[in-house]
Amino acid sequence: MDKDGQTGLLLCPVDEGAAMTSVIRPSFLVDARFSLAVNFAGHQHAFQTRKSTSIPYICHPLGVASLIIEAGGDEDQAIGGLLHDIAEDCGGEYQLTRIEEMFGERVAAIVRGCSDSLTAEFEIKPPWEERKEQHLAHLWTASDDVLIVTAADKVHNARSIVTDLQIEGDAVWDRFNAERHQIIWYYTSVLAILKDRGVSDVLVRPLDHAIKNMKKRSFPNNHQKREDD
Repeated sequence: MDKDGQTGLLLCPVDEGAAMTSVIRPSFLVDARFSLAVNFAGHQHAFQTRKSTSIPYICHPLGVASLIIEAGGDEDQAIGGLLHDIAEDCGGEYQLTRIEEMFGERVAAIVRGCSDSLTAEFEIKPPWEERKEQHLAHLWTASDDVLIVTAADKVHNARSIVTDLQIEGDAVWDRFNAERHQIIWYYTSVLAILKDRGVSDVLVRPLDHAIKNMKKRSFPNNHQKREDD
């Protein structure tokens, strides 16, 4: 047992000679349960990549979980971020059952709430616009858990799109199953709901900034016209 009373955890020691008035403790300790979630997500997404790239897909759920933790989220919310795409992309209800058994009802509810479809593996999903409209309607009454994970998910994705637009230009939009104006409409609609529901500015402001950059780089003529008016 270590000096913090935790069994089975090897903690980095505090430098007792360092000049500090107090030690700030983390909001939660990363334990075996969190590590299991990282491993489970890595296994489920092992052969998936980010759209039309060779980037391992796991970078996305890891990024989402990081944003949740930075926004003050707790362990269940961070684990929900790690697992948020598994039911939607890797097997539907079957995966939700596994997630509930492994990580509990609260995490399973987060994953369900963040999924815009729950089709079984290899089944065809409903049309893109239909899925997004249903998900937007759900967000108006979604739990705070679902909202923080959704916000982090959209921040990570929107930032990635902006970065790719800077490097590759309009060719980025060819990766998606919808037109650029539809994708920007969806992100803008999610942002409006998150603002109305009072989600933390730690996530809302970066999302707002990313969407503005997305619009600026996707419709430069419209942006210039607004500046000239």
